Amino acid sequence: MIPILGAHVSASGGLYRAFESAKKIGAEAIQIFGSSPQQWSVRFPSEEDIKKFKSAHKESGNIPVFLHASYLANLASPNEITRANALQSLTGHLKIADSIDAQGLVFHIGSGKDQSKEDALKLVVEGCQKILKNVPGKTQLILENSSAGGAKLGATPQEIGQILKKINSPRAKVCFDTAHAFEAGMIEYDSLAKIKTVFDEWGREVGLANIVAIHANDSKTLFASHNDRHENLGQGHIGIKGFQNLAKEKRLHNKVWLLEVPGFDGLGPDKKNIEILKSCF
Repeated sequence: MIPILGAHVSASGGLYRAFESAKKIGAEAIQIFGSSPQQWSVRFPSEEDIKKFKSAHKESGNIPVFLHASYLANLASPNEITRANALQSLTGHLKIADSIDAQGLVFHIGSGKDQSKEDALKLVVEGCQKILKNVPGKTQLILENSSAGGAKLGATPQEIGQILKKINSPRAKVCFDTAHAFEAGMIEYDSLAKIKTVFDEWGREVGLANIVAIHANDSKTLFASHNDRHENLGQGHIGIKGFQNLAKEKRLHNKVWLLEVPGFDGLGPDKKNIEILKSCF
């Protein structure tokens, strides 16, 4: 069995165009930006845009759809204004996800800066609870593991598990990024035994059913570098063998795998990366 394999694709010219982008590269699921990832302000799609998106989604066979939040959002920030902006931004992006019937919104947990980890985690939990309250419904709020370093939260299953338990919502889920886990020094993917041990731990701390997506990315930087840089599959330090090993972890086969790689032409995830990932199974 091969899992659903997709990619982060461009929605330039209208959110509905993401399905054309996906078809060109053979993606069976998509991740998109609902609004600019580099701005605090959230531009909500028009009724016409939403209608076109839903129509194109239906034509695609209702493939899984995820949104990715703005990179600026940091719910763990000790700065009240930064936190308020993050709350407003994430609420807006989750509303877009809900309006187009996406499965959920993937976001980076953030950095606590010079606070204690306990205080930073508390802020994240409170922020997530407010966002879920602001946007009722079934759309998921999906926490992504980090590459660690710089007081980033969520590099370990223990931290993510702690946040999930305290949010205490069935809508709070997890996205596992392969490059981030490698860069955080959590897993090298060089043996099946190590991979099993790591996901046994994720099962205990987070619950594997709570992992809904895998960001399948090679790493441009070394193991335990704490430096978040993605690379095309086979061109980074995880390598093809690492992804072949990971593909043998059958407990991950019911997750949606999404590429967030630079592309061999530098234009983002492409058909070649999809084919490489498929060949690992």
